Amino acid sequence: MSPKPLLDLICPAGSLPALKAAVDHGADGVYLGLKDNTNARNFAGLNFDEKTLAEGIRYAQGKKKKVLMALNTYPQPATLPRWHQAVDKAATLGIDAVILADPGLMAYARKTHPDLRLHLSVQGSATNYEAINFYRDRFGIQRAVLPRVLSLAQVENVINNTPVEIELFGFGGLCVMVEGRCLLSSYACGDSPNTFGACSPGHAVRWQQTAKGMETRLNGILIDRYADDEKAGYPTLCKGRFEVEGETYYALEEPTSLNSLEMLPEMYRLGVAAIKIEGRQRSPTYVAQVTQVWRAAIDAVKQAPDAFASKATWTAQLVKVSEGSMHTLGAYYRPWK
Repeated sequence: MSPKPLLDLICPAGSLPALKAAVDHGADGVYLGLKDNTNARNFAGLNFDEKTLAEGIRYAQGKKKKVLMALNTYPQPATLPRWHQAVDKAATLGIDAVILADPGLMAYARKTHPDLRLHLSVQGSATNYEAINFYRDRFGIQRAVLPRVLSLAQVENVINNTPVEIELFGFGGLCVMVEGRCLLSSYACGDSPNTFGACSPGHAVRWQQTAKGMETRLNGILIDRYADDEKAGYPTLCKGRFEVEGETYYALEEPTSLNSLEMLPEMYRLGVAAIKIEGRQRSPTYVAQVTQVWRAAIDAVKQAPDAFASKATWTAQLVKVSEGSMHTLGAYYRPWK
């Protein structure tokens, strides 16, 4: 049996150019999805058809890198065969692992393709080791991606009580909700990210220049209004500015990116199997830039964890592609605990 991975770098591939950028700049693996609602980044212009998927697998595996397929939405009875066919396609094409959230789909994958490696998606909302061990015992899950709501102390408790590999988000868009359980987009649009495959789907998004400034709306709901000198962001309910008791501000979450670079030595000590970079909806340039920085940082921490220090040049590069040009340690760091 091969040794368990430690701080593998798993990078986003929303397109074939992005996949190649990740592989060429140091990713140990990439994750991707198909051009439909079987994955949670179901946006126009993103993802893979069968031809580009086969080419991407050849490219990545030809350079000894892994390809993980996200099938992390929840099938509905009328369209269940689409998800089954996606699992079959992954197995036929030689995908290294599929990332699943739905227990029924896990059962299908385990029964139909017993040699196919299964990972538990962040959309499965498993925040404790009991849940993760249940998925392992019942469906053979070998890795779990944790939601971005746990402190590192809580992550350590999970790792110490399960043989399942643990993957953490390291950089990218930050979600303060427990993934897989958020209903905000469903409430506004009528399309659940868990079934439609997109939070704040493109068909519901509108930008409009008004006398008061650039307004962004989601299914007609005013999410934000920007002054002429502000950059207008993508309208998601959790990152909008709202009037609360006469004050207008980011009432739920400020637009900022997760950046846990400085916590790499602790993640290494805990035995974190993989670091995941968010951003399948981002450009190949973003993927290349972020992958290059994180590759250098992970190599440095593996070589000398006690001497590791996050370089200012790394942070500067990451700030350039951070949401709102800001970054945070998110829930990982809670000094008040």
